[in-house]
Amino acid sequence: MVQQDAASTTGDDVSFAQVADVIRRLALDEKLKEQVPSDPMLGPLARRIARRYVAGETAAEALAQVAAINQRGHRATVDYMGESCRDADRANAATDVFVDVSERLAAAGHDCSVSLDLSHIGLAVDAGLALRNGRRIAEATAAAGQEMVLSMEGSDRTDAVLDVHGALCEQFDHVGITIQARLHRTVDDLPALLRRPGRIRLVKGSFFEPETIAYPRGSRELHEAYLSCAQALVDGGHLCSFATHDWNMLDALESMLAGSAHDQGAPWEFETLLGLGPDRVAAMRDKGHPTREYVVYGTEWWLYVCNRIAEEPQRFFRAITDAAGW
Repeated sequence: MVQQDAASTTGDDVSFAQVADVIRRLALDEKLKEQVPSDPMLGPLARRIARRYVAGETAAEALAQVAAINQRGHRATVDYMGESCRDADRANAATDVFVDVSERLAAAGHDCSVSLDLSHIGLAVDAGLALRNGRRIAEATAAAGQEMVLSMEGSDRTDAVLDVHGALCEQFDHVGITIQARLHRTVDDLPALLRRPGRIRLVKGSFFEPETIAYPRGSRELHEAYLSCAQALVDGGHLCSFATHDWNMLDALESMLAGSAHDQGAPWEFETLLGLGPDRVAAMRDKGHPTREYVVYGTEWWLYVCNRIAEEPQRFFRAITDAAGW
């Protein structure tokens, strides 16, 4: 599932950090993913919370959001939410949805890419199934003139995601990948990815990961790792997205990019998630940078919403008021 940056955590926020970790653990419970939305009591409350972060449950609702985003002067990305699909027929059906969405976006003339989790289209069943379905979506998006970007998943799936991405890049030049600055391994993965075509989307990373393999959220090490990856992307002139809602990070990136001229336009863009940071993406647009908003839709919103809430204390308390309808 798609990720963005997490807010800084200080010693004064220890209690929230513990709550956030619990929320992230709950998000990984595959039974809850199905039970909460369908529960007659919890479902309506959870949907009130989800409305802040999710375009809706239908493609029509997502396309309406895309149209509004384009009107505000931003590019868009659409992601039909789902992950850890362990049934081949359901994975194939999800692939049909992505192909249909690509065609509908093209017919409407929207400036929008398509993003997805490989585990939604078969990776949790078999890597070969994910590759076959990934090729179907890549063919559709190529015909529509759209970018396609693979989301990064938990660290236990990083190798599998990178392998499928590499196989797709042998045939297509428009398939991008998401990388997590939090993972210690990313600095070693990046050189090979810079030799592949397709946009590289840089996030901090929001999955629950042990500190033996990932930098702590809100740490100086994570901030520096993100900027180091960003510098490598800029120096390489590679198509990239800086996906962050962190004002300090945005300021640091702005300083990094000062004086970086490109005859054919900037290869980078700044990206935020729908419902988060509209002031940030607007500020970067007003400074002349290409910008993008990421739109998610569908019925499998449990993990995504939990990760958004767990990123900063303010969102946790906002979720309580949303659930109460205040």
